[in-house]
Amino acid sequence: MAPRLHTVIVSTRPTRIGPSIARWFHEFAKSHGKFDAQLVDLADFNLPLVDEPHHPMRRQYTQEHTKKWTASVNAADAFVFVTPEYNYTEPPSLSNAFDYAYWEWQYKPVAFVSYGGVSGGLRSAQTARLHASTLKMMPIPEGVALPNVFAQIKDGVFTPNNLNEQGATATLNELLKWTNALAGLREEIRAGK
Repeated sequence: MAPRLHTVIVSTRPTRIGPSIARWFHEFAKSHGKFDAQLVDLADFNLPLVDEPHHPMRRQYTQEHTKKWTASVNAADAFVFVTPEYNYTEPPSLSNAFDYAYWEWQYKPVAFVSYGGVSGGLRSAQTARLHASTLKMMPIPEGVALPNVFAQIKDGVFTPNNLNEQGATATLNELLKWTNALAGLREEIRAGK
């Protein structure tokens, strides 16, 4: 069975462009053919600021939104976060989503498709890598940065260029290597060891 890849739309703003970029990457991942590719929209979970009474390390979730989110995180073997840059860092929606879970993230490789102005969201991806590594995820160096992304969106549809597609291929190939290499460790965590 192919490992499950969740491409996660990080921005939850009403006027966001993340879904158009995420749909492109998700379809690209499906055509890559090595993953069971799933598209996940963080906005669908409607996560408030962390409101659980217990640390996620204890796995004693009390809120329905937490149970749904952690079940989604647990089901994945790898992640690609499609993220904008907010004030030189990751969006609060991603930071908050990270903090809702602990065990469910562990030993899962992660990559980033970042977008924005001239920097292409690279500072967002870099700060998110630090956060991810603290949760024992494996952030890979490969990713896709989309500078001046608005020039590639017309009528709500993102159109990639050759460099975007080359970056996506390199990202998926490397993500697959780490996903397979970490499979045994993920199974230990899922079994509660």
